[in-house]
Amino acid sequence: MFQIKENYNIADLIEIMRLLRSENGCPWDREQTHASIRMNVIEEAYEVAEAIDLAENPPYNTGLLKEELGDLLLQVVFHAQMSNEAGYFDFQDVCNEICKKLIYRHPHVFGSADISDSGEVLKNWEKLKSKSKGEEKASDSLENVPKHLPALMRGEKVGKRAANAGFDFNDIEEVIKRLKEEVSELEEALKPKSNQSNEFYNIYKNHGEIEEEFGDILFTCCNLARFLKKDSEKALTRAINKFIMRFRAVEALAEEKGANLHSLPQEILDELWEKAK
Repeated sequence: MFQIKENYNIADLIEIMRLLRSENGCPWDREQTHASIRMNVIEEAYEVAEAIDLAENPPYNTGLLKEELGDLLLQVVFHAQMSNEAGYFDFQDVCNEICKKLIYRHPHVFGSADISDSGEVLKNWEKLKSKSKGEEKASDSLENVPKHLPALMRGEKVGKRAANAGFDFNDIEEVIKRLKEEVSELEEALKPKSNQSNEFYNIYKNHGEIEEEFGDILFTCCNLARFLKKDSEKALTRAINKFIMRFRAVEALAEEKGANLHSLPQEILDELWEKAK
């Protein structure tokens, strides 16, 4: 019988997961497969990311970060237990693989390599990573960026790997120039391509070109973020949160006037928006 106690360790977590998946365990846990809880890993990772933001800013909620890291660890243990039941690998094998990888990719710590700064560490890490994955061409490295990453994050990684192969903008001014060019190309794509005067008709007819040009703008923004040394996902998240905060303020100002947003003309909404800013 499992012993209830005050403090637990990783061995206890592994045993709890084994019991939950056992014949007399939890029906829900027993029904799960790698595929059925696949999205849970992504959701828990995002909750960890949010907890990190809260832990780094007042009121410094480190307790939440501890909790979310535990939830993410549970996903690793869960998948390892299912693989163990199928006879493939267990949690110990997972630990073994990551330890070997860390030792291999840190030859300046566990070997004789002479690396002086973090920049060289990252370059050597990518070189060793590429070698371990059997990447023979630079394009292989780009292809191996996970396709299920959020698009902005994937765009940054693809741009970075292309840059490591020598294919990059010279400076930030060049990136901004390219961004302006891409915006101009989108504007051109939005222009009518037929004698039809209906704006929606033309946008519909040109939707493929419009989507392509809009995508080029977003990808260029990913490269701009790289040159600015900013995280595009984080920057967009902050912008969205700021918009929500200001939208709430506009809504409150409208309510003070005894009105709702639907009833106010655009010029009044613009005034309220400026006031909210």
